[in-house]
Amino acid sequence: MQTKESGTFQVPAKRYRIGEIIHNTPFTRQTIHNYTTMGLIQESDWTKGGHRLYDENVFATLSQIIDLRKTKTLSQIRDILKEQNN
Repeated sequence: MQTKESGTFQVPAKRYRIGEIIHNTPFTRQTIHNYTTMGLIQESDWTKGGHRLYDENVFATLSQIIDLRKTKTLSQIRDILKEQNN
């Protein structure tokens, strides 16, 4: 929460479109879509036009997926991520 002389206001969290994610990561649009469908990552919101939006946590999760892919299957990674979120 940020404060201002005239009162208090909350800065909205940044939401990222898939295009911004693929621009800043080694993943393709299709991979981001597949990871969302598989439950590896989750959209945090939707645009009025029906496009997925992700919060900044998606970058940490994608980084973790890169590391886990060296030794784990996507199914195993999904189980690991679900366990961490519980």
